[in-house]
Amino acid sequence: MNPPVTAPAPAPLSARAHSTLFRQAREAEWTRLDALLHRIEKRSIRSLSDEELMALPVLYRTALSSLSIARETALDAALIAFLEQLCTRAYFHVYGVPDTGRAQLRRFFAAGWPRAVRAIVPETLAALVLSVMGVVIGLVMVTIDPAWFYALIPEGLAGGRDPGASAEVLRAALYATQQDGLSVFAAYLLTHNAQVALFCFALGFAFGAPTALLLLYNGMILGAFYAIYAEAGLVFELTGWLMIHGTTELFAILLAGAAGFRIGRAIAFPGGMRRMDAAVAAGRTAGPVMGGVVIMLIVAGALEGIGRQLVTADGARYAIAAGMLLLWTGYFYLGRRGDAERR
Repeated sequence: MNPPVTAPAPAPLSARAHSTLFRQAREAEWTRLDALLHRIEKRSIRSLSDEELMALPVLYRTALSSLSIARETALDAALIAFLEQLCTRAYFHVYGVPDTGRAQLRRFFAAGWPRAVRAIVPETLAALVLSVMGVVIGLVMVTIDPAWFYALIPEGLAGGRDPGASAEVLRAALYATQQDGLSVFAAYLLTHNAQVALFCFALGFAFGAPTALLLLYNGMILGAFYAIYAEAGLVFELTGWLMIHGTTELFAILLAGAAGFRIGRAIAFPGGMRRMDAAVAAGRTAGPVMGGVVIMLIVAGALEGIGRQLVTADGARYAIAAGMLLLWTGYFYLGRRGDAERR
């Protein structure tokens, strides 16, 4: 009696054939998910219908399951890479919080900017000390020898206010109300101060040394002006004229210098990090500070180009200066202590 004949066992599928069957069974779902993601990325999530919104998380979980199977069964690397990319894109749209430009701006002003400023308090104090030292040095130098004034002050910044000017001329410059040249003068001062602020930040990479010198020099310019106005007995009047915008402008320059110091300190003392990584980490704090500095300089430009020329009463000038100082210090340093402690 002949033994029963059994059918030969089917040959095992090759890895390529298994990958092909796997792809054919699920590719339609992947393609649909990819199409939905592409539409969201090109337009917005509002471009999806209600049915498509409901399908998005289901398709995402299906893709995750496919990725898990592909990894376990060692399918081809190209398919695994495609599924990883697809799942990553889907994750941010399923679980991420949609963010508009308006929401980002609101978050920047509500938390990001003041938090970054509070994170660089030591550097801000260092910038303040250097600036005050510069004021004292410039004041003493010009008081001893007025010729130093011409070495310290750029010609366009002096505007006829120099050691040779009489007290009447100096006083008239503080209370002039004519509009001719206001916009030109405001543009010059805004450009000058913006350059100082940006250089203070940009030069911080050189271990902060150029930033320190620039802050010192900027203070010496202010001290030189105080020397000639002190000689004319106009210190009180000059302070009101300067500080109507100076509490904003000088604050911005201090913050720019502090941001530069933060970068310089990270490069000089990176700790256990590589210098480049330390600089990038410091930039995450310094960057928002400099974004806010630009806003402060715009406000200062409006105050110095218009406000201080149109507001000629000393009391009003001091009130505006004090109000702006309280506004900035309150905004940056008061409240939100939980954020500061978490940092």
